[in-house]
Amino acid sequence: MIAESPARPAVGDPVPVQSVADASPGHVQAESTVPDDAAGRRFDQVAAELFGQHSRSRLTEWIRQGRLTLAGRTAKPSERVVGGEAVRLDAVVENVLRDAPEAIALDVLYEDAACLVINKPPGLTVHPGAGQPSGTLVNALLHRDPSLAALPRAGLVHRLDKDTSGALLVARTLTAHTALAAALLRRDVRREYIAVVRGVVIAGNTIDEPIGRHPHDRMRKAIREDGRHAVTHYRVRERLAHHSVLDLALETGRTHQIRVHLAHVGFPIIGDPLYGGGLKLPRGASDTVRDTLRQFRRQALHAQRLGFASPDGDREVSVSAPPPADLAHLIEVLRGE
Repeated sequence: MIAESPARPAVGDPVPVQSVADASPGHVQAESTVPDDAAGRRFDQVAAELFGQHSRSRLTEWIRQGRLTLAGRTAKPSERVVGGEAVRLDAVVENVLRDAPEAIALDVLYEDAACLVINKPPGLTVHPGAGQPSGTLVNALLHRDPSLAALPRAGLVHRLDKDTSGALLVARTLTAHTALAAALLRRDVRREYIAVVRGVVIAGNTIDEPIGRHPHDRMRKAIREDGRHAVTHYRVRERLAHHSVLDLALETGRTHQIRVHLAHVGFPIIGDPLYGGGLKLPRGASDTVRDTLRQFRRQALHAQRLGFASPDGDREVSVSAPPPADLAHLIEVLRGE
């Protein structure tokens, strides 16, 4: 389900000062002028602001290669600008990924020139790693659009755990990737989830607890005073006999955030192998309920909605991802307790 409406620029939004011939993967040409109030600052710092669709490390390398010039000449990244100089970029964006494209089916919920939203199925790893070099979402994206090889992580703006399903945002150009990553940091990307948890939750609440590395298990995260700020909002969608269905909204996006937070407040997600505390069958439950819980071998967590401003025309987009069959079946069976 997709709803779109034009978005008005906010008062005070910066006006782009650069002329861009091609900001997509491939050949990039752009020109700009150093603002007068930037006098005395490093060239690489100013370049990162003038050409914000590219990473600072990439811009620094282009400066060293003479592909990004200051006042018509090659300069050092640390050179101080005086203001008013012409800055010209003429470079080729090299592919940053070497992963192989693979013909893996994708469920595309939304697409425009700047981005797309994928409904990731449970069990699909997002990107290759030491334990899984292929068969991932990144491999599938590279097959669908080979130009994504020039973007970090094939354009992925955020990630979902392997066994978490749902809406995942992917940028299609460097400009869009930079804009969407910045929106994520500003908390302008709205991410909503549904989870089935053990226990009957009386009312919604907010969990504001910092998350860091587990002191003894490198695979897990934990609530730690020295951890990173993390906030999860939840409300009760449905109370069942021994379980609850929750709607959740992320204010921050730490690794395993929802899973850690819900386990911390005593409502672990059903099937969670790291934070669920193992299989617990309710007393008096029917054979159908018992069998369903035994067979549900992943965390019952689904990213059900994404809201964001697409860089393609700055229009507001809201995308809903229907829950996968296994989660829908779990809820239906638990409803019948």
